[in-house]
Amino acid sequence: MRQVVEKIRASGAKPFITDTNTLYSGSRHNSVDHLTTAIEHGFDYSVVRAPLIISDGLKSQNIADVEIGKEHFKSVKIGSDIAAADSMIVMSHFKGHIMAGFGGAIKNLAMGCAPASGKKEQHFPTSPHVVEEKCIGCQKCIKICPVGAPYLLGEVSMIDPNICISCGQCMEVCPAGAITIDWEHDIPNFLECLTEYAYGAVKGKEGKVGYINFLLKITPDCDCVPWSDAPIVPDIGILASKDPVALDQASYDLVNRQKGLVNSSLQCNHEAGADKFRGAWPMIDGTHQLKYGEEIGFGIREYELVEI
Repeated sequence: MRQVVEKIRASGAKPFITDTNTLYSGSRHNSVDHLTTAIEHGFDYSVVRAPLIISDGLKSQNIADVEIGKEHFKSVKIGSDIAAADSMIVMSHFKGHIMAGFGGAIKNLAMGCAPASGKKEQHFPTSPHVVEEKCIGCQKCIKICPVGAPYLLGEVSMIDPNICISCGQCMEVCPAGAITIDWEHDIPNFLECLTEYAYGAVKGKEGKVGYINFLLKITPDCDCVPWSDAPIVPDIGILASKDPVALDQASYDLVNRQKGLVNSSLQCNHEAGADKFRGAWPMIDGTHQLKYGEEIGFGIREYELVEI
């Protein structure tokens, strides 16, 4: 990141690094803990030579409404300092994801630029519920939930849909895999909401946004979980583009061209050319975000790969 900052400074601009607070609980749920966590991980002025700003404020209350006029949202909620910025360089770690199939530039924009209320809007189409015969009553979902939606009924957990914010933490921590969603219907809607938010995150910055994807340590899970499984393919490199849809499509294709690593969580599709993310998350077609991104004019899936 320091190298990118230096290039931006050399052009006469004033770069800052940024993020927004999380919907789920943890050390990025408010700006004080968030700044502390970021600095402890090296995102400090003395390291990157740019100030760090949490764009949605202390408790995720600094919000700009950006009009987009799309199918799911007429307007989206973006961290106010991100909305106020003149331009952006979007730096994303390409990896798998339990609900999106994979996360690249599109997902990073959508979740990384939205305050907690905007993240909630994106997750709204999903409704986690407990498969009672699988539940072992460990109560991990109850302990992790930031809003108290799960509760114990006898020896099994239940989730109150009127309280649930669909953050997905309960699904991540359930050791029995007893918490699930309607994969066939909920996920396509979630991916469309996510893509519309990504579109809104850069609205008004047309021609002033660059995207960089890091295809390194490509794990099956998102970086937000407090663990990291083994990479599913070998390291590939770094990609850059001015088109987030083309960039994510190229990243997706390059991952699939690799032979899957056998000592990983891939359940299948280890051979070169097979869909690695469906091998990790067989219920999710993550490419729906690419298809929908092209439909709403966010970018195009066709690309030319120029190696440097």
